[in-house]
Amino acid sequence: MARRCELTGKGVLTGNNVSHAKNRSRRRFLPNLCNVHLMSETLGQSFAMRVSTRALKSVEHRGGFDAFLAKAKASELSAKALKIKRMIEKKAA
Repeated sequence: MARRCELTGKGVLTGNNVSHAKNRSRRRFLPNLCNVHLMSETLGQSFAMRVSTRALKSVEHRGGFDAFLAKAKASELSAKALKIKRMIEKKAA
């Protein structure tokens, strides 16, 4: 399972640990991922997803899971989230 948010696409970044003596060693900055169940009001069911905490805040800000997926770019979403987005669009039409 990749360390990538299924809604925003946020992933692992790399950088340096820098000591007091300016010695540099490589390190990884991991995203803060949570396993959550997000409820779709249109479909009437919940979906288990691996999402960053920043994405959870964005979902709340945009007015719920359905509204977030409606505004999200298809390039950022995972295959699972893209499938859910299409199901919601099909049900709403």
